[in-house]
Amino acid sequence: MPQSLTQIYLHIVFSTKNREPFLDDPLLRQNMHQYLGGACRQMDCPAVTIGGVADHVHILLRLGRMITVAELIKELKQQSSKWIKSKDVGVRDFHWQNGYAGFSASPGHLDRLGVYIDNQEEHHRTESYQDELRRLFRKYGLEWDERYVWD
Repeated sequence: MPQSLTQIYLHIVFSTKNREPFLDDPLLRQNMHQYLGGACRQMDCPAVTIGGVADHVHILLRLGRMITVAELIKELKQQSSKWIKSKDVGVRDFHWQNGYAGFSASPGHLDRLGVYIDNQEEHHRTESYQDELRRLFRKYGLEWDERYVWD
């Protein structure tokens, strides 16, 4: 086959450093989501949807065929951190956590997962970020060490 084609969807989750509520302002959070969407597009990894709350983001995207997950997330964090620090004096100390969680997503589940991501504010009225990640880790059969997940 002379052409390389892929269709790999990822659900990526990462938090602000120590889960500081840097994205508490709804407009700033919306602008961050839009910025992340543009950065994804620039790396040939178009976002399906991006959502989150004051202390973390969820990104559902189609992974481009020329980039690794680690490279993508490193670039997303670096670019968005630099961008937000230049836009708002109140977040000069902004940092993302060191790690991330990434889960494969079936094309048949994109609509349902998109609704889940779009409704993060409502969802987090009853479940903490930590409990959400623990639930996702269990769902996907991942082993984790509590000592290294919550920076």
